[in-house]
Amino acid sequence: VQLVESGGGLVQPGGSLRLSCAASGFTFSSYLMSWYRQAPGKEREIVAYISGTGGSTNYADSVKGRFTISRVNAKNTVYLQMNNLKPEDTAVYYCNARGVYRFWGQGTQVTVSS
Repeated sequence: VQLVESGGGLVQPGGSLRLSCAASGFTFSSYLMSWYRQAPGKEREIVAYISGTGGSTNYADSVKGRFTISRVNAKNTVYLQMNNLKPEDTAVYYCNARGVYRFWGQGTQVTVSS
């Protein structure tokens, strides 16, 4: 089982990034997929999740209207489009799969700074 995140980096406030999480080793479409983040000195928090079919999504209040989670089951991939990024969005972003089992990716760093 693998979850491999990519797409993180350094971006200026107001900028955009698109994170990807490529999954393998399990039945991707049967799993709810989520993005979490953890800032230095803070607890890991959920950012957004999407149902197995992609028909249901939910977001943390702090990112509503700025972030969009999506998935392409044919590619075993979940995405997080992040727009209008703010310095407080700086964190390590983790992909999570939850179903019969629970899996985590290794994380990708997102830094929002001028």
